Formats: sequence, C-alpha cells, structure tokens
Amino acid sequence: MDTMTVNKALAGILIALLLVKGSAILTEGRFHVEAPETPAYAVALPDVASEDTEKEAEPEGPSLAMLLSQASADKGQRAFAKCAACHSYDKDGANKIGPNLFGIVGSAIGSKPGFGYSDALANHGGEWTYEQLDAWLLNTNEAIPGNKMAFAGLRKPTDRANVIAFLRAQSDQPLPLPAVEEEAGSE
Repeated sequence: MDTMTVNKALAGILIALLLVKGSAILTEGRFHVEAPETPAYAVALPDVASEDTEKEAEPEGPSLAMLLSQASADKGQRAFAKCAACHSYDKDGANKIGPNLFGIVGSAIGSKPGFGYSDALANHGGEWTYEQLDAWLLNTNEAIPGNKMAFAGLRKPTDRANVIAFLRAQSDQPLPLPAVEEEAGSE
C-alpha cells in the first residue's frame, strides 16, 4: 500500500471521529438537561389504614353448605382421580403414599392408624370438618403449614365440594351435611 492511500484512510477516520464528537458537543450545549434531585417519579399513595382495607373480604359465591347440598359424589369420584395416585378410600384399604381416606370426614386430623404423618399433621389437633377439608383441598400448605403433602389444590369450589361429598360417602356413618342458611336478601 502506498503512503497516500494510508493517509487518505487515516484522514477519513479522523474526520468521522471529529464529526461524531463535534456533533455530541454541539447538541449537549444546545439541549443540556439537568439531572433531577431525586431520580424517581413520585406517586401519591392512599392511606393504607383506610376503612375499606380494614374490612374483611366477604366470601364470594355460594356458601360451602350450599355447595355441599348441590354436590355430586359421582363427580367427586372423578375429581378424586387426582388423589387416587396417593390415597385409597376402600374400607380397610391399605395406606399408600398418603393415608387411606375411608371415614375421613369427621375423623381426627392425623389419626389414621399405620400411617406416618408429618409433625404438622400429627400435632395439629381438631377434626376433618367440612370447612377444614375445603381449606385443605384448596391449599394444603395454607390449611396446615409445615405438612409434607405435595398437592397443587383444587381451585374450583364446586370441585372441592364434589370431592368432599365423595369422601363423605366413603363412611359407615356419613356425617350430616351442614344446614344451608338463607342467602342475604332472599325472603
């Protein structure tokens, strides 16, 4: 390569750099923007302790008693298929990964003989009431924290009611269903 070509190439690079840097200097002088004192956008938040937030949320939809009165044990048996991988429900049936669930409705929590319950369930106390079963089927970890059951839960209230109706039927003496109270506003 001859020196004239090298000089032209270097001159082109130098001119390009000067144009870029020169335009940056000119635009900064023309459009200079000061940084704000606080680098954020202030958002006015309402008072957290207002009356609306202190009220407990009203449960939406029909009550558990209403759902249980309309529940289907047959549909519950189909929904129980998710549970059958770990639980049996036959009278005198063997425990699997989870305990046998025959007669579970109304029985003491963590009391099925021959099953090794987690400390959380064994020490929880109480009975498997309809409300406790509903909470358990929705989210086992919120119903009884510290238990070892890995179950995603049943999100639909009707599915939970159907499974509870099915479990209720798996008993020599099914527990009576809770009384359905009149809905507010109906006469």
